[in-house]
Amino acid sequence: MRRLLLQSVASLLVLSLLTGIVYPLIVTAVANLCCTRAAGGSLIWRAAAGDAAAGAVAHGETLIGSALLAQPFDQPQYFWPRPSATSPQPYDGRASGGSNLGPTNPAQLAAVQQRVAQLQAADPGNALPIPVDLVTASGSGLDPDISPAAAEYQLARVARTRGMTPEQVRNHIAAHTRLRQWGIFGEPRVNVLELNLALDADR
Repeated sequence: MRRLLLQSVASLLVLSLLTGIVYPLIVTAVANLCCTRAAGGSLIWRAAAGDAAAGAVAHGETLIGSALLAQPFDQPQYFWPRPSATSPQPYDGRASGGSNLGPTNPAQLAAVQQRVAQLQAADPGNALPIPVDLVTASGSGLDPDISPAAAEYQLARVARTRGMTPEQVRNHIAAHTRLRQWGIFGEPRVNVLELNLALDADR
């Protein structure tokens, strides 16, 4: 009995050491070597005037956010992200989650109608169909990307407000569009924060 007890305790200690300390340290080390930016949270920095280019770690830099987390944009000169249903406030990185409302729920229908009205009010002359990702929240409420169609829908408003040509804005969209992972996984997507920062820099 005592022998079995000692073996059980020894197994617990060894497994705890391997899975609780050794394995996490190895995974962290490999991630930092192979994917340094992603392992660090894909942070986006803006360098102060006279420092290194934006995105680099430099003296006087300002942390803007993460390429993995959506931020609220509602001014007409910016591309807007997907709606967020996080609580207690939208785009709350501490409370990732969706509304869990089904497509036939009256509250979901009312939320979609309100978002459609907001988009139409911001660009009354836009006759393009509104992409679904601009009026429905993602499961996390923090999706940093929109579809190329959602970016195209907003292009005219952004270009007009900024005094840019549609082609100039479209070039920025193309530069910040990511294709399917390895050509097969996911869908093409546009990172909203990175796109808006690039537009701000192009002045």
